[in-house]
Amino acid sequence: MNRLPTRLLPLFAALALAGCVSAPKALQGAYAPVQPGQVARSGATGDLVRWGGRIVRVDPLAAQSCFEIVGVRVGADGRPLARDQSDGRFIACRAGFYDPEVFQAGREVTITGRVTGFESRKVGEYDYRYPSVDADVIYLWPERKDVDVIVERHPFWW
Repeated sequence: MNRLPTRLLPLFAALALAGCVSAPKALQGAYAPVQPGQVARSGATGDLVRWGGRIVRVDPLAAQSCFEIVGVRVGADGRPLARDQSDGRFIACRAGFYDPEVFQAGREVTITGRVTGFESRKVGEYDYRYPSVDADVIYLWPERKDVDVIVERHPFWW
Protein backbone atom coordinates (compact mmCIF):
# COMPACT_ATOMS: atom_id res chain seq x y z
CA MET A 1 0.00 0.00 0.00
CA ASN A 2 1.33 3.44 -0.91
CA ARG A 3 1.51 5.64 2.21
CA LEU A 4 3.17 8.60 0.52
CA PRO A 5 -0.06 10.60 -0.07
CA THR A 6 -1.15 10.25 3.57
CA ARG A 7 2.29 11.25 4.82
CA LEU A 8 2.29 14.37 2.66
CA LEU A 9 -1.21 15.44 3.73
CA PRO A 10 0.02 17.48 6.76
CA LEU A 11 2.53 19.27 4.54
CA PHE A 12 -0.13 20.23 2.00
CA ALA A 13 -2.47 21.38 4.78
CA ALA A 14 0.25 23.61 6.26
CA LEU A 15 1.01 25.11 2.86
CA ALA A 16 -2.67 25.80 2.24
CA LEU A 17 -3.05 27.55 5.60
CA ALA A 18 0.09 29.63 4.99
CA GLY A 19 -1.66 31.20 2.00
CA CYS A 20 -4.49 32.41 4.25
CA VAL A 21 -2.48 35.02 6.17
CA SER A 22 -4.49 38.12 6.98
CA ALA A 23 -4.07 41.10 9.25
CA PRO A 24 -5.68 41.14 12.69
CA LYS A 25 -9.15 42.69 12.54
CA ALA A 26 -7.97 45.93 14.18
CA LEU A 27 -5.45 46.46 11.35
CA GLN A 28 -7.70 45.68 8.40
CA GLY A 29 -8.91 48.38 6.05
CA ALA A 30 -7.89 50.57 3.14
CA TYR A 31 -4.83 52.73 3.72
CA ALA A 32 -2.75 55.16 1.64
CA PRO A 33 0.22 53.38 0.01
CA VAL A 34 2.80 55.83 1.40
CA GLN A 35 5.71 55.39 3.80
CA PRO A 36 6.82 57.79 6.56
CA GLY A 37 9.87 59.01 4.63
CA GLN A 38 7.75 59.86 1.58
CA VAL A 39 5.25 61.80 3.70
CA ALA A 40 8.05 63.72 5.47
CA ARG A 41 9.46 64.79 2.09
CA SER A 42 6.12 65.65 0.47
CA GLY A 43 4.59 67.45 3.44
CA ALA A 44 1.19 65.85 2.76
CA THR A 45 -1.24 65.45 5.64
CA GLY A 46 -4.64 63.82 5.98
CA ASP A 47 -3.75 60.35 4.66
CA LEU A 48 -5.09 57.34 6.55
CA VAL A 49 -2.06 55.08 7.03
CA ARG A 50 -1.05 51.69 8.41
CA TRP A 51 2.60 51.89 9.36
CA GLY A 52 4.76 49.51 11.30
CA GLY A 53 8.18 49.42 12.83
CA ARG A 54 10.23 49.20 15.99
CA ILE A 55 9.66 51.38 19.03
CA VAL A 56 12.44 53.83 19.86
CA ARG A 57 10.67 55.22 22.94
CA VAL A 58 7.28 55.90 24.49
CA ASP A 59 6.41 59.19 26.19
CA PRO A 60 3.35 58.85 28.46
CA LEU A 61 1.84 62.33 28.77
CA ALA A 62 -1.12 63.55 30.85
CA ALA A 63 -3.84 62.61 28.32
CA GLN A 64 -2.03 60.51 25.72
CA SER A 65 1.06 58.45 25.00
CA CYS A 66 3.34 59.24 22.07
CA PHE A 67 5.53 56.66 20.36
CA GLU A 68 8.69 57.36 18.39
CA ILE A 69 8.96 54.57 15.82
CA VAL A 70 11.54 53.57 13.23
CA GLY A 71 9.30 52.59 10.32
CA VAL A 72 9.68 49.51 8.17
CA ARG A 73 7.29 48.15 5.58
CA VAL A 74 4.59 45.79 6.78
CA GLY A 75 3.67 42.42 5.31
CA ALA A 76 0.22 41.26 4.18
CA ASP A 77 -0.61 40.47 7.80
CA GLY A 78 0.26 44.01 8.90
CA ARG A 79 3.34 42.93 10.84
CA PRO A 80 6.59 44.85 10.30
CA LEU A 81 8.97 42.92 8.08
CA ALA A 82 12.20 41.79 9.73
CA ARG A 83 14.79 43.88 7.94
CA ASP A 84 17.65 46.24 8.62
CA GLN A 85 16.32 49.12 6.56
CA SER A 86 14.11 52.03 7.60
CA ASP A 87 11.34 53.68 5.61
CA GLY A 88 11.58 56.73 7.88
CA ARG A 89 10.76 57.54 11.46
CA PHE A 90 7.39 58.77 12.68
CA ILE A 91 5.54 59.82 15.82
CA ALA A 92 2.21 58.19 16.71
CA CYS A 93 0.08 59.47 19.59
CA ARG A 94 -3.01 57.87 21.10
CA ALA A 95 -5.18 58.74 24.07
CA GLY A 96 -4.48 56.84 27.27
CA PHE A 97 -1.53 55.43 29.13
CA TYR A 98 0.78 52.95 27.39
CA ASP A 99 3.34 51.58 29.81
CA PRO A 100 6.94 51.97 28.56
CA GLU A 101 7.83 48.74 30.38
CA VAL A 102 5.39 46.86 28.12
CA PHE A 103 5.95 48.93 24.97
CA GLN A 104 9.73 48.67 25.25
CA ALA A 105 12.33 49.97 22.82
CA GLY A 106 12.88 47.48 20.02
CA ARG A 107 9.39 45.92 20.17
CA GLU A 108 7.43 45.71 16.93
CA VAL A 109 4.21 47.68 16.56
CA THR A 110 1.77 48.51 13.80
CA ILE A 111 -0.34 51.64 13.99
CA THR A 112 -3.30 52.88 12.02
CA GLY A 113 -4.37 56.50 11.95
CA ARG A 114 -4.33 59.79 10.12
CA VAL A 115 -1.25 61.91 9.35
CA THR A 116 -1.92 65.22 11.09
CA GLY A 117 1.32 67.17 10.79
CA PHE A 118 5.05 67.16 11.42
CA GLU A 119 7.43 67.52 14.31
CA SER A 120 11.15 68.28 14.25
CA ARG A 121 13.41 66.43 16.68
CA LYS A 122 17.09 65.63 16.86
CA VAL A 123 18.42 62.17 16.04
CA GLY A 124 21.92 62.55 17.39
CA GLU A 125 23.03 65.88 15.90
CA TYR A 126 20.71 65.56 12.90
CA ASP A 127 17.47 67.57 12.65
CA TYR A 128 14.83 65.04 11.66
CA ARG A 129 11.32 65.80 10.39
CA TYR A 130 8.83 63.28 11.77
CA PRO A 131 5.34 62.82 10.36
CA SER A 132 2.82 62.84 13.25
CA VAL A 133 -0.03 60.36 13.29
CA ASP A 134 -3.20 60.59 15.36
CA ALA A 135 -3.39 56.85 16.02
CA ASP A 136 -6.62 54.84 16.15
CA VAL A 137 -4.78 51.56 16.87
CA ILE A 138 -1.42 50.76 18.47
CA TYR A 139 -0.92 47.03 17.89
CA LEU A 140 1.94 45.43 19.84
CA TRP A 141 3.18 42.25 18.19
CA PRO A 142 4.35 39.20 20.16
CA GLU A 143 8.12 38.99 20.34
CA ARG A 144 9.74 36.91 17.62
CA LYS A 145 11.48 33.83 18.95
CA ASP A 146 14.52 32.27 17.34
CA VAL A 147 14.05 28.56 16.78
CA ASP A 148 16.37 25.84 15.61
CA VAL A 149 14.96 23.75 12.78
CA ILE A 150 16.22 20.20 12.49
CA VAL A 151 15.69 18.56 9.14
CA GLU A 152 15.88 14.81 8.98
CA ARG A 153 16.34 13.28 5.59
CA HIS A 154 14.74 9.90 5.00
CA PRO A 155 14.73 7.76 1.91
CA PHE A 156 11.83 8.59 -0.43
CA TRP A 157 10.28 5.15 -0.05
CA TRP A 158 10.10 5.40 3.77
